[in-house]
Formats: sequence, structure tokens, C-alpha cells
Amino acid sequence: MSVVETSPEATNADAISDGIRAILDKQKKAHIDEGPASVKRRKDWIDRSIALLVDNKDEIVEALMSDFGNRAPVASLMTDVMGSVGPLEHAKKNMEKWLRPEKRKLQFPLGLLGAKAHVEYQPLGTIGIISPWNFPFNLTFAPLAGVFAAGNRAMIKPSEFTPACSELMAKMFRAAYDETEVAVVTGGPAVGEAFSKQPFDHLLFTGAGSIAKHVMRAASENLVPVTLELGGKSPVIVSRSADMEDVAARVMTGKTLNAGQICLAPDYVMVPEEKADDFVAGAQKAVTKMFPTMKDNPDYTSIINDRHYDRITGYIEDAKAKGAEIVEINPANEDFSQQPYNKIPPTIIKNPTEDMKVLQDEIFGPVLPMKTYKDVSETLDYVNANDRPLGLYYFGQDDAEERRVLDHTTSGGVTVNDVIMHVSMEDLPFGGVGPSGMGSYHGIDGFRTFSHAKAVYHQAKAQMVAEMFRPPYDAKKRKRVLSMIKK
Repeated sequence: MSVVETSPEATNADAISDGIRAILDKQKKAHIDEGPASVKRRKDWIDRSIALLVDNKDEIVEALMSDFGNRAPVASLMTDVMGSVGPLEHAKKNMEKWLRPEKRKLQFPLGLLGAKAHVEYQPLGTIGIISPWNFPFNLTFAPLAGVFAAGNRAMIKPSEFTPACSELMAKMFRAAYDETEVAVVTGGPAVGEAFSKQPFDHLLFTGAGSIAKHVMRAASENLVPVTLELGGKSPVIVSRSADMEDVAARVMTGKTLNAGQICLAPDYVMVPEEKADDFVAGAQKAVTKMFPTMKDNPDYTSIINDRHYDRITGYIEDAKAKGAEIVEINPANEDFSQQPYNKIPPTIIKNPTEDMKVLQDEIFGPVLPMKTYKDVSETLDYVNANDRPLGLYYFGQDDAEERRVLDHTTSGGVTVNDVIMHVSMEDLPFGGVGPSGMGSYHGIDGFRTFSHAKAVYHQAKAQMVAEMFRPPYDAKKRKRVLSMIKK
């Protein structure tokens, strides 16, 4: 049994917490009793996850379709299956190299006398993973790459917004792992709250900043270290040197993937004022090519639920009421007021003002505000006046300007001449900064996040080394100390 299923209606907080804690205690005991997992076992844990993804790929697509109403099947295979297998394979291939002790330098003259120092990476124990609804499989399995490579066990709390996906994950993990290796806890907010309060050895949360504050506060009660993968308003800065049609195509590809329900989706775009119309025209052309129809097109994903649909359409209505120009890209001129799914056509909001909600909140949908500028310094000032984003995107062929943007902005990561793609590079760290997140994972950075870097020092055998630090502190020792205190 590798799953504890807790009813979302359950109200007994102590019972919920006790049930979760019982599994955590079993995992911690197994970790101590069995000792550090061998490389062979770590690879086996990874292989089992890869097999689950490959063998259940059709069921994964169906579960995503069920929860979203419509989720583009090929996109689901790319993001939640292929995008999960890749990190697992990368970790399996590289873990032995990551595990090698790292030699460190010693202060003179200890090294000459035979002392040695190194860092070795030790499993933390049990990692808690709270995964979100937008990519429920990817944002559960991809972190497991680093978790398993580092030799840890895992407890997972998937989102209640995607119940079919959560149920399938519970079933998958139950079939492949003992609960002392991987356990899944399902349920609503009460379960999430109880999960956050457990004394994990590390806790990874992916989701909204508003929820992250509660998670971090709960984790602090047990001094549990946290990695927070959040989001924010990721800007696109478009140079005058860029090809506007190509820029628009790439931006709209990112903005329409999963209907913009991506923490790294371009949240707003800043273009030279004389090229605003070119960007809009390019966006219309790109969307028409990708989605000649949308309402019944399986390639165009729905908004996850009514609440988020109302939130996103509310941004459009608010902007319209406050004077923005709304450009709805609807190639077949379909009527979205009557539809079986919560689909919203890609929408550009021209000339938004700061009092509009679309510039205040993370959009997480297919709506793109477009601001214009005269000089690129205006874009830097605007980005720096707001919270540091998870991603930043620069388009252009001006190397000096690109360097200026990189040097004078701070973001979790950057993609140049495209959007989102840096997250798919497994050898790059993925994480935010400030309000967009804390800590990082992926590749070796994930391995290190979920490991304890243990410092190990071997003293030299020479007796004089120990004598150097012992009283009596005569003139000779004083002279030696003073010789080392100098500019």
C-alpha cells in the first residue's frame, strides 16, 4: 500500500495529520534502518517511474482531458509524459558523477602536512512534494528525478483541482512502490494544510504565492527547509532589432500552450511603439495558423475550472471598462458564449494602464497585455519597479542591448529569442527569486537541493598540527599566529 486517501470532506484535522504522520514515520524509520540507498536502488526507483509514465501514457492523457474538459492530447504527451521522462533519464545517467566526493582545498600548511578535506552528498530522508494542477504529472515526476538520485523517499500531495489525475497518480504509485518509498496523500485544503505541517526533511511546493506563504509558515514550525516554485508576471522585452513576425509567433506559442496556464507563460510584452501593430498582426497570423478553429479543436486547451474562467474573463472585462483596446484573436469568428468547455480565445490587451487588474495579477491564461516603449531603458525601469519574475524573455539581435537587459534585471531564469524554453534544459537550475520563488532544482541542482552537503575533514597525522592550537601560547606560537594575520 503506497497511498493514503483522505476524504476532502474530512474535518478532523488531528486524524488527517496523524494519518499522514504515520506514513512519514515509516519512511523515516526505513531510511535509518536501511541506510543510504545504493546507486543500484536509486536507479531502480527512477526506472520504475519511467515505466509508470510510459506504460500509462494513454491513461495520463485521458485523465488530463477529464480534469480540464479539453487538454490537447499531443501537448499532454509532450509536457507531462516526455517532459517527465527526460529529467528522470538525465538523473539516472548522471547520478554517479554527482555522487562523487568533491575534494576541497585546505589552508596552508595543513595540506602539505597530510590533512584532507572533501564534501560528500548524503540523502536528506523524506521529501514532501506538493504539486499543482496545471502540469500535475510533470511537476510530480520531474522533481522525483533529483529526489531519487539523491537517495531520498517521497510523499506527494497532488492538487484537488485535478481529481482524475490525482487518482491515477495514486493508483500508479501504489502499483510500483512500497509506502516506505513513495506515498501519495489525496484530498482538499484540510489535507494540504496538514501535509504542510509535517516534519519532512525538505518540502517542495509548486503553486501560487498566496498559498506559498501558508505553506512556508506551516513548514517553519518544524524548521523544514523549503523550495518554493511560484510564478509572477514574466515579461517579454522586444528589441527594435527583432523580427516582429517571428517574435509574435514564438510568444503566442508560449501563451497558448496549455491555454497560458503555465507559471512561465509570457505575462506581458513590451514592444517599440512604432512596431505595436506589427506585433498584433504577427500574433493574429500565428494563432490562425496554429488554431484555425478553437471551440471544438482538441489542440486548444480549456481553462481548468469555472473559477479560473471567470477570473480571466474578468481581467478582459475590467480592461475594456477602463479604456483598453481589446484584440480577440478568433480566426473562425466562433461564439464562445455557448460552449461545453471553458475556452477563452487568445486576447491581446493594447495600451493597458496600471489600474487594470491584468497588470496587477499573474494572468495564468491566454490573455496578453501589450505595452509600448520609446527607449529600452523604459522596459528595464518597469521590470525593476515590480516583483522579480520567474522568467524573463528578450528578443533581439543587438548583443550590447541583450547584455544590458541581462545585467540590469533579476529573474529566476531567462530565455533569449524564445519563451519558456530554459525550463526544458535539464542541466540548468530552475527556480525563482524573491516573490517568484525560493531555491531551485533540475539536474545536478535538484540533486544538491535534495541532498545534505556534508563537510568531511581528515586531520594530518603529524603531532605538530594538533600542538599548534594548544596552550601554552608561548612567544613562538604568538609569532606564528601574527604571521598569518596580514593584508
